[in-house]
Amino acid sequence: MKISIQKLTVMAMLVAIGTICSHLLYIPAGVAKAFPVQHAINVMAGVMLGPIPAVIVAFSIGLLRNLIGIGSLLAFPGGMIGAFLAGYLYKKGKKYTFAVIGEWVGTGIIGAVIAVPVAAVFLGSKTGAFFFVTPFLVSSIVGGVIGLLILRILFKNAAAKNWLGSNEEKAL
Repeated sequence: MKISIQKLTVMAMLVAIGTICSHLLYIPAGVAKAFPVQHAINVMAGVMLGPIPAVIVAFSIGLLRNLIGIGSLLAFPGGMIGAFLAGYLYKKGKKYTFAVIGEWVGTGIIGAVIAVPVAAVFLGSKTGAFFFVTPFLVSSIVGGVIGLLILRILFKNAAAKNWLGSNEEKAL
C-alpha cells in the first residue's frame, strides 16, 4: 500500500491533534476512559484517508496516549475497530453519516465488547460483558457527531477541499 506525502501529513496532524486534545474531554468508565475527541478523529480519518490509514492513526494515538500516561490499553481495540469501520463504510457508501455509523458500531458496540476480555487479562478488571458498552457508545456518539460537523465545515472550504482531495459526500 502506497501512502502519499499528503496523506502522511494529514495522518501526522490527526495523530498530534488526537494525542494533545483527547485528554481534555473524557467519559470515565471504570478502568477505561472514553475519549470523544478520538472518535471524532476516527470519523475524519476514515473519510479523509480510508480504513487502513485510519487504523494507523487510531493505533498511533492510543500508543502515544499510553506512553505519556493519559490513556489505557482499551484505546486499542475500540479506537482501531471504530476507525476501520468508519473508513470502510464511508468507502462503500460515500456519505459522512456512514463513517459516523461505522464509528458508533465499531467502537461503541464491537470495541466495547472486545474491551471486556482485554480489561480482564491486562488490567485485572472483573466487569460484566456490557459494562463498557454504555460509556463507549455515548462517547462514540458524541465524538461521531463532532467529527461529522468538522467534516462538513472543512469540506465547505475550497482550499481544504483542494488539499484533502474530493472526498465530498454525494448526499446526506
